[in-house]
Amino acid sequence: MKTALTIAGSDSCGGAGIQADIKTMTMNGVYAMSAITALTAQNTTGVRAIMESTPEFLAAQLDAVFEDIFPDAVKIGMVSSSALVEVIADKLIQYKAKNIVADPVMVATSGSALIKTDAIKTLTERIFPTATLVTPNIPEAQVLSGLDIKNKDDMQRAAENIFGKYGCAVLLKGGHSVSDASDLLCSEKGFEWFVGKRIDNPNTHGTGCTLSSAIASNLAKGFDLGESVGRAKQYISGALAAQLDLGKGSGPMAHAFDLCSMFAQEKQS
Repeated sequence: MKTALTIAGSDSCGGAGIQADIKTMTMNGVYAMSAITALTAQNTTGVRAIMESTPEFLAAQLDAVFEDIFPDAVKIGMVSSSALVEVIADKLIQYKAKNIVADPVMVATSGSALIKTDAIKTLTERIFPTATLVTPNIPEAQVLSGLDIKNKDDMQRAAENIFGKYGCAVLLKGGHSVSDASDLLCSEKGFEWFVGKRIDNPNTHGTGCTLSSAIASNLAKGFDLGESVGRAKQYISGALAAQLDLGKGSGPMAHAFDLCSMFAQEKQS
């Protein structure tokens, strides 16, 4: 069985972060492992508190995983401090990690900031050059490229800027009132649009975590980058279309929408 490691923060209400990653990886057919960068106290309405792992403890988690069950892919999500980014970068290089997907999580769906300013610089200098793919949304891409993004042409310029600056493929996610639900992949092969239909569902908590984890899962299974993005887009569309409605704010998606196991069935009346 192929394996994938998520390096990210814990979401206590289960819709994003480590919890979303593990659900997504499991549903996409790989064995999921985790190294937790921070504990968050959050729900669908916002983030209440963040308690970071120490660099030493994060390093110990990564050593424990890589020395025993080597991951076929690595997804990196919320990393809130520069010191933790440095640890991750050092370990990825030490163990020669492969199929690295970095989701530069800067702001939660609820609007809460999740990364310190100095950590963004360290992330781009240490993690991006080792990554197979980075997956910024529109606001994150504006920070990374220094460009305003208002239309599809702007998306191409920003993606090309990030690709040229950091040397890794870029999946610039649409939405945020730009390009509907279509995403743009910029790689050494050029540009490729992944057309998506916007699904009328206000519950989008954890969409970025889910997409990047699905991509990593497919890379782990041997699909190429374009195939992995396409399959991940299909998966997230299905999870949104299932219209799960939990919580008082922007709720989570139905990660297990395609689960047909007898053990998942509810009791019949």
